[in-house]
Amino acid sequence: MAVTVRIPTTMRPIVGGVSSVQVDGVTLADVLANLDKAHPGFHERLFDDNGDLRKFVNVFVADDDVRYLDGVDTKVPDGETVSIIPAVAGG
Repeated sequence: MAVTVRIPTTMRPIVGGVSSVQVDGVTLADVLANLDKAHPGFHERLFDDNGDLRKFVNVFVADDDVRYLDGVDTKVPDGETVSIIPAVAGG
């Protein structure tokens, strides 16, 4: 099941500068694992030492924040879009 993963500007060097890539996966965990297999370097940027999504990285399946769904166990339908969005802080 192929999904589109939108890559934030700060992480685009890992994927050769493109803004999105196609990855297979049934759950978000599958998608992110396959993203890291195809483009090594994502895992340490997305996950902390406990294996949880980092607090400063927001991940959306379609327009839904996975923190309010099933986290990395969220199902990702074929053809859907996953967006990785770094949190922005400031004053």
